[in-house]
Amino acid sequence: METFEVLLQESAEAHGHLCPGQVVGVRMAMEGCRRIGLDNPRERSQIKKLIVYVEMDRCAADAISQVTGARLGRRSLKFVDNGIMAATFVNLDTGKSVRIVSKESARTLAASKAPQIRDRHRQQLEAYKTMACEDLFHIQAVKVDVDACDMPGPTKFKAVCQKCGQVVRDKREVMKNNQILCRPCALGTYFTPVQEQEQDKRENEKEPHSMAV
Repeated sequence: METFEVLLQESAEAHGHLCPGQVVGVRMAMEGCRRIGLDNPRERSQIKKLIVYVEMDRCAADAISQVTGARLGRRSLKFVDNGIMAATFVNLDTGKSVRIVSKESARTLAASKAPQIRDRHRQQLEAYKTMACEDLFHIQAVKVDVDACDMPGPTKFKAVCQKCGQVVRDKREVMKNNQILCRPCALGTYFTPVQEQEQDKRENEKEPHSMAV
């Protein structure tokens, strides 16, 4: 694996800027890979051995992806929306796994590690570079059972939504009222089609307004 300085520079360039989250993510990824026995996860011989679960959609997630080579498109990067600055690193060959959580107390500790820097953002950035691992992270050995439908490689499982006909991959379908449904049909969507919005507007305009008596 490259040095911390090289990996941090690469990560900042890929992310678009250097920030404390980048430092945390690079160090988290390096420590996670080291603890599960992968010394260069971006190499071809190791890249298929690693799955990483990130628990936040923040700067650190980009750093972790850059350092490890884990990608959503490769199915080696998994997003678990916990809102926690944490990541779990899994060696698929050995089953060895470790979860690393960024300590909130590190923010306060940064002041004593870089007292010469007044700007808090810059202070944290510099302090996190040299802070002891045990001060920056809580690290725990864990067990992760990776389901066959979550493994990298070609699609093994497909289903067809009985309501809209959409193909659903990797066992993400939902059984509801004895029907196989895609999640949008079963659970609702995060979006509203524009046509439906316009239809609702037209219907509301047609409704007669009640008159006060």
